[in-house]
Parts: sequence; C-alpha cells; structure tokens
Amino acid sequence: MKITLTRGLRSLSLAAAFGAVLGLAGPARADTYPQRPITMVVPFAAGGPTDVVARIVAEHMSRSLGQQVVIENVTGAGGTTGITRAAQAAPDGYTIMMGHMGTHGAAPALFKGLKYDPAKSFDPIGMAAGTPIVIVARKDFAAADLKAFIAAVKSGGPSINQAHAGVGSVSHSTGILFDAKVGAKPTLVVYRGTGPALNDLMAGQVDFMTDQIVNVAPQITGGTIKAYAIATPERSPALPDVPTTREAGLDDYEVSAWNAVFAPKGLPKEVAAKLEAALGKALEDETTRKRILDLGGTVPASAERGPAALQTLVESEVARWTPVLRAAADGTP
Repeated sequence: MKITLTRGLRSLSLAAAFGAVLGLAGPARADTYPQRPITMVVPFAAGGPTDVVARIVAEHMSRSLGQQVVIENVTGAGGTTGITRAAQAAPDGYTIMMGHMGTHGAAPALFKGLKYDPAKSFDPIGMAAGTPIVIVARKDFAAADLKAFIAAVKSGGPSINQAHAGVGSVSHSTGILFDAKVGAKPTLVVYRGTGPALNDLMAGQVDFMTDQIVNVAPQITGGTIKAYAIATPERSPALPDVPTTREAGLDDYEVSAWNAVFAPKGLPKEVAAKLEAALGKALEDETTRKRILDLGGTVPASAERGPAALQTLVESEVARWTPVLRAAADGTP
C-alpha cells in the first residue's frame, strides 16, 4: 500500500506540474500578457486615414502595454480582406485590428459572401477616433451654399458626376447616403483610391464627392476645392468656416467614418480589459489627442468609446447602411 500510495502521489504531482506548464503555454495568461509584440491589422494602405489613426493610437498603447503594437497593412476589397484575416486569428490578444465604418457597418450590404459578421465575429475593444465627412465640390461649382448645391445636383441628374474611391470606400458609402437623402441621381465615377478622385475634382473633371475631413481639409483650406458642409453636430476646429449640414439646411445627414479597435471573438476577459485600458490611456493623453484633433478627427468621450458602446454602434451602423446600400445596388430610390 505504501508503494502504491507513493507512486500515486508522485503521479499526481507530475500531472499537476505538467498542467502548470500547459497553463503557462496557453493562449493568453492575463497576469503576464503581453509577453511579445502585438499585431494590429489595418485593412487599408499605409498613409490613409485609418492607418494614420492606428499608428497614433498604437504608439501610446505600446508604452502602456510594455510591448510593441506593430501595424500590419492588409489591403483589398474595401478593407474586408484584412478584417477577415484578423477575425480568423487566435483570440489570444496578439492579433487585433483597426476597423471602421465601412468594414463594420457598410460591408454586409456591399460584399456578398462576407466571411465575418460585424456584430458577432469580434470582441469590441473600443472606439479610437471619428473622421467627419465633408461635402465638397470643384472650386468653380456655381452653387453658393448647400441648399443651392443640392438643388443643382438634383436637377442635373446624370449630367452631374460624383467621384468616389471605389466600392466599399468611405466616399462611396457616404456619397450613396447623401444621394438617397436628397433624392439625387448623379453619374458615379469610380476611382482606385481617394488620391486620383481628388486630383480630378481639383482639375474640375468631376463635380463633387463626400469624403473624410482628413483627406480633404488641405485642399479646402488651399482653395483648390469648395466645401459646402461638414456632416457633424458641431463645426470642426480644423475647418471653422465650414457650416454643419444641420446649419446649412440638411438636418438628417450626419455621418462620421469612425475607427475602432476589435479583437477576434473569444478573447479572455482579462486580456480584453488590458487592451481597453491601454486604448483609454492613449485617448486621454494630451499629445495623442492633439495629433488626432489636428488631423480634423474627433476623440470619443470615455462613455462613448468602451466595448458596450462600440457594440451598440456596430449594430446600429449595419442597420443604417444595409437598406440604403442595397437599394442603391438594386437601382431603387
């Protein structure tokens, strides 16, 4: 009996030790996370608004977490290629992503066979920034204000050319929403990116577009394009002379191309809490905030940027964009 008991205890001890080793090697130990660099997938090219916001936020998060948050740009299909790849990563806190209005709001209506559900395939970490939408036109467009501009666009029909940076882009989705709100049916001119679209707008080859303030503010202040309104409740410090859509007479067109941090579904709660805290510290940092605000972006208040608020936003954005974009695809008003 003594030999049997001793061997049994020894077996139990070995099993316990082996279990402890397995625990240390598991997907995420919250008390030691992170132990290596974290990859933040950005589903757009380097230098774009989402990439710029991601790099600003990641820089401060790296300091808070004690490990580098490395940006990986994975482009294609309106941002859905990168988000799909990140969604399929292990939910261990070492792969996160910077999603936005298109990838987590408009995508279900635009891409058949989408391999993720914006509301169910992710653990939301928090909002990072908003990038307001501005209605802009070629500098010699005759309308003096937004009401006259809307009237001209409506009466012009297909003779009015509206630029956008490709299906799934912010300028595409917000432009379709604008057309639906005002009852316009312009000719849509598709470009491979915002840069070419803006170049033609400045050259007067197209009439107007809607896009993020980060992309168009320099051209507006430089006088190479004309701004009619910004689609936010309040004016932007970056463009103080541009009225809001509400001020200009378009009450129900308020839209921002928000950016937010997500993780693959199944992230341990303690790891999620560490990421949320690091994001929160970044957005409370004055230098980080200033860098976002100087771009024309907005920094969400603490009550508006947590996981619960972000989950609610994603659900509401899918509900908002789906009928508008599907109706446009079907050719219905």
